[in-house]
Amino acid sequence: MSASSTEIRFAREVYSGEAVDEAVKTFANFASFELTEDEAAWIVRVTPNSPDVARRLIGEFGNYALGLTIQRGGTTTV
Repeated sequence: MSASSTEIRFAREVYSGEAVDEAVKTFANFASFELTEDEAAWIVRVTPNSPDVARRLIGEFGNYALGLTIQRGGTTTV
């Protein structure tokens, strides 16, 4: 049984697009990802491989993207 998808919006004023991309690559073994964007956010639709870990995986993914953004010195948007 597959887990349902969850859409996560990463505000451009808070998150680095490069950090979100890197987080997707890092977590690729645990879920499938669809990336889009709009003027305000990087949008990631996450479908975990296992419904048993879906909630935790999504939380860890968001934390990882934020950590990478901080490590990179923040965003490049003003």
